[in-house]
Amino acid sequence: MQVPSSPDPVSEPKAYQDHLLGLLGEDDPAEVQAGAAERWRSLVTEAGNRGRERPAPREWSVIECLGHAVDAEVVSAARYRWILAHDEPPLIGYDQDLWVDRLHTPHDEGADELLAFFEPVREANIALWARSSEEDRARFGIHAERGAESLDLLFRMIAGHDRFHLAQALRALDAVAGG
Repeated sequence: MQVPSSPDPVSEPKAYQDHLLGLLGEDDPAEVQAGAAERWRSLVTEAGNRGRERPAPREWSVIECLGHAVDAEVVSAARYRWILAHDEPPLIGYDQDLWVDRLHTPHDEGADELLAFFEPVREANIALWARSSEEDRARFGIHAERGAESLDLLFRMIAGHDRFHLAQALRALDAVAGG
């Protein structure tokens, strides 16, 4: 199976944005995001006791992919709020591999715990989006690695991000299950 890769968000910021937007396509980003928790729940159920198995030493397991999705949602929640409350705020980047390695890999954190955290943050972010005006959505922050990013762009990117990492987790499960 051909494994799609993602452009590096630091060295190829525009390609990274375009990649995630391409995964969203013309779909409604709020609808895509609203269905993510159930897709994660289904995938971790399917993974069962293989959910923590990495397909290769530097590739994430199903649970680590979910952990990254949780981290991305937390970071997105902060970025959305900074953009709406401040004028052109700085948006800090983060090392996703470092976060997964230090926050999720060495711990016995379960999928239920991760989803219990993910779901209300995601719901709050979708509600914030639903009540934001077109003017709100045009507001932007200055991402440390990618430059100016609007609320609209970030919200659409995280929907594509969901699709990318759900597919990555499915590939991880297929690999450890011998598929």
